[in-house]
Amino acid sequence: MGGAALGRYIVRRLLQTLPVVLGVVILNFLLLQLAPGDLATVLAGEAGGAPKEYIDQLRQRFGQDQPVLVQLFHYLRNLVVLDLGYSFRQSAPVLDLLLARLWPTLLLMGSTLLLSLSLGVGMGLLAALWVRTWKDHLISVAAIIFYATPLFWIGLMLILVFSIKFGWFPTSGMEDVVAFNVGFARVVDIAHHLVLPTITLSMFYLALYARLMRASMLEQRGLDYVTTARAKGIPERTIVTRHVFRNALLPVVTMAGIQFGSLLGGSVVVESVFAWPGLGQLAYQSLFARDFNLLLGIFFLSACLVVIVNLVVDIVYVLLDPRIRIG
Repeated sequence: MGGAALGRYIVRRLLQTLPVVLGVVILNFLLLQLAPGDLATVLAGEAGGAPKEYIDQLRQRFGQDQPVLVQLFHYLRNLVVLDLGYSFRQSAPVLDLLLARLWPTLLLMGSTLLLSLSLGVGMGLLAALWVRTWKDHLISVAAIIFYATPLFWIGLMLILVFSIKFGWFPTSGMEDVVAFNVGFARVVDIAHHLVLPTITLSMFYLALYARLMRASMLEQRGLDYVTTARAKGIPERTIVTRHVFRNALLPVVTMAGIQFGSLLGGSVVVESVFAWPGLGQLAYQSLFARDFNLLLGIFFLSACLVVIVNLVVDIVYVLLDPRIRIG
């Protein structure tokens, strides 16, 4: 395919996703309006109570005294110029807070995708090659256990064993802030803190990809083109590596794109357990603080990330399967 065709395809897909992002933004805004309480009542409650006049002044300051549709119109108008509002709780613009927390979340999710996809695909491939043997049964049982175990329990057990008992890894945080590491030493420190959160968040998705890869490999090995290749005398290793494996990857790549949204949701739990300073922990804190501007900003950024990842998945899908054309 030509670069111009790929560029047109990307632009067309981005234009198609704009109504989706707009719908998600409007839906999130309206759903948050249904939540009980607001920032004014939370601040008044933390102060030990306040007269109604003071609460009304706070609502007027936060723009919560206007009708819902008027608030929605102002929010969408500001969103066009990437003005996500101001977090009165954090005393900072929402966009600045999101950008500060974005890269720790992307680091955690990127390492999780890399680990879960590589190990999951590898386990599924081996299970398909060793089908109906004790090795296949062992991989399948391990995948079921990983799939059924809650993420928060895995995180707590990893902290208990590898942090508290053996002292191999830190219990929380993204880096040792009192060490003032710079350069390569800081990279090593962050990687050291990243190990346990990545393993915790990878378990569920690793099991999912392993099961899906095994099923896809077995399905592809039973198709007519594989039988024809064997009849032509092509070695089994060549059939598996050049044909079966590549086609079997397609549903796994598709599932990875679909699961990206749930990966963001899972990061809320993992970041809370390990005190990882990402968007998940920020969303958890802003929810209880009724910081709706910050929550809306997190939801908007999450929707944009999901759209971008699914676009990347579509491009990878086209590259993996030459039969797909993007005219």
